[in-house]
Amino acid sequence: MKKFMMLMISILSAVLLSGCGGGSSNYNDGLTTLFLVDDEGSPYQYIPYICESMVDWGTTQDNGEFSFYPGEDCTFDFTGLYGTDPYDIYVDDFIYIVDDLDNGKNGIDYECLYFGVGSTYDDGIWDGSFDYDANDRCVFYL
Repeated sequence: MKKFMMLMISILSAVLLSGCGGGSSNYNDGLTTLFLVDDEGSPYQYIPYICESMVDWGTTQDNGEFSFYPGEDCTFDFTGLYGTDPYDIYVDDFIYIVDDLDNGKNGIDYECLYFGVGSTYDDGIWDGSFDYDANDRCVFYL
C-alpha cells in the first residue's frame, strides 16, 4: 500500500508540475499586441478596455499596448478624452491603432456609443486613426 501511495503521489506531482518551469506554454499562442498612440506617437496610457476572452477590464500599458486574440471584439472606454471634431480645433484628440513598427492598422471596423460606426482610416495620412466623441465607449471588431 505504501508503494502504491508513493506511486500516486509521484504521478500527481509530475502532472501538476509539467506546465511549470522550462516547458513551453500554449496560453499566449495567437495573442496579438497593438498600441494606442497620438499623432506624435506618444502612448495613450491606462485606457480601460475589455475583450471577449477577458474576465475583467484591463488598461493599456505605459506604452499604449493592449493585447487580444484575433477575431475578438474589444471595447475601449475613452471617458476623459475629448474626441475628434474636425470643426473644433480645440477638441482634436486623434488616436491611432498601430503595430510594434508604428504602422497604422487600417480597416478595423468599430462602433461607438455616441459617434456611431466607422472603420480605421487608411488614406495614407491618418493610417490607423478613428473618430469618436468625447467620453465615448467604442467596440472594435478585431
